[in-house]
Amino acid sequence: MAKKINAKFICKAGVIAALYTALTWAFSALSYGIIQLRPGEALCILPLFFIESVPGLFVGCILANSLSAFGVIDVVLGSLATLIAAICTYLVGKNIKNLAVKTLMGGIFPVIINAFIVPAIWLICGVGEAAYLYLLGIFILNESLLVYILGLPLAFTINRFLYK
Repeated sequence: MAKKINAKFICKAGVIAALYTALTWAFSALSYGIIQLRPGEALCILPLFFIESVPGLFVGCILANSLSAFGVIDVVLGSLATLIAAICTYLVGKNIKNLAVKTLMGGIFPVIINAFIVPAIWLICGVGEAAYLYLLGIFILNESLLVYILGLPLAFTINRFLYK
């Protein structure tokens, strides 16, 4: 059954967008550059549990990327990467019931999609083809750390509260 878009839905999405944006901006020294460690990426696990987090993460990423040195290209492509990953993560959460499997599978999408698209943004902006594979590896590592090391405890905590 599709969830109705109402004031509660919009408020939850807004809180998630604000959290993602605030975490990215608060750690801006780490959030932009080759070594992107955005603590807000841990929130990419939320679509496993809440559909509201899909638009929330998308809007949060748009706002966060508005400070990117790569401008409109990063706002559009980076945010679309987050949206696609969030939709895929939501579908995993909707269709897999085992928490461990759901969390491991759901975390793959933000890692892989961001790892391929974000370095491509840099490639489009002229960083150079040789750097793409290096950046791909860096992003797989960074995103994995954030989604799994910060996101897993978040997922297990949410699960404990939702399914007591």
